[in-house]
Amino acid sequence: MADPKKASLRSVIARKELVIAPGVIDMITARLADKMGFHALYMTGYGVTASSLGLPDAGLATYSDMLSRVRTICEGTSTPLIADADTGYGGLINVRHTVRGYEAAGAQGIQIEDQEMPKKCGHTPGRRVIPAEEMVLKVKVAVDSRRSEDTLIIARTDARTTLGLDEALRRGEAYAEAGADIIFVESPESEDELAKIARSISKPVLANMVQFGRTPLLTEKQLRDMGFAVAIYPGIALGAVAEAARRAYLFLKQHGTSKDIDVPMYEPRTSGQSLHELMGFPDIWAFEKRWQMPDVRQTAAE
Repeated sequence: MADPKKASLRSVIARKELVIAPGVIDMITARLADKMGFHALYMTGYGVTASSLGLPDAGLATYSDMLSRVRTICEGTSTPLIADADTGYGGLINVRHTVRGYEAAGAQGIQIEDQEMPKKCGHTPGRRVIPAEEMVLKVKVAVDSRRSEDTLIIARTDARTTLGLDEALRRGEAYAEAGADIIFVESPESEDELAKIARSISKPVLANMVQFGRTPLLTEKQLRDMGFAVAIYPGIALGAVAEAARRAYLFLKQHGTSKDIDVPMYEPRTSGQSLHELMGFPDIWAFEKRWQMPDVRQTAAE
């Protein structure tokens, strides 16, 4: 269940504030983002699949793979988490199991989409969607399965790319009427389409600001003015981490040393704290100092 010590994401949305949620892929990125004061973090399926399995986001990560990462991130951060749950990992009984598992692990937002299985990344070609009526049942089951009203059900439709915007909007409104708290129309292709989504759906809407995708990247003000409630940035850390690592490895290969490396490093000089501090070593050192056993060998020698 959601940690009562954490802020309620539902209450933030009720205040009509735009929730900016950066994508996190592991505990390093999660801890960094957790310190920034965001209203939410977004656990990206693409990023988790890539970072933990080294595989594409093509329905290859299992419920167990994702649940483990949800639990780890929620336990190690103080910011509400929105978690990608793909298609719910199966039929209606799987959706119930997924919602209960994600909620118990600490997720405050659970995102389920209407793709056929195996699903594909939302900005890649060839995506197919299940009948809208089938997804409506999934949404109803998801809503009925949650144990806390603070848990938000996010219904995503991938219909825009293959069936057009009008069908995506029709589905979005159907999922809203089925009880979804937030509607996510994936991969609109223009500012006009984003604006139409925001004004056409009766529930709060989510914008996916993915790097190098089909959707134009807008500013916080633009999204707020259009009426979006949530903006997620799934690839912002994944792309940055991958490029920084590539440059570091290239420098080592070319120079045979890491001395004078021209890639920024996380260190006190630039970040204000060391990686040791970010990962919690000071707590370990304080614990060891408090509970340190006397050195019996030194005592015996004396």
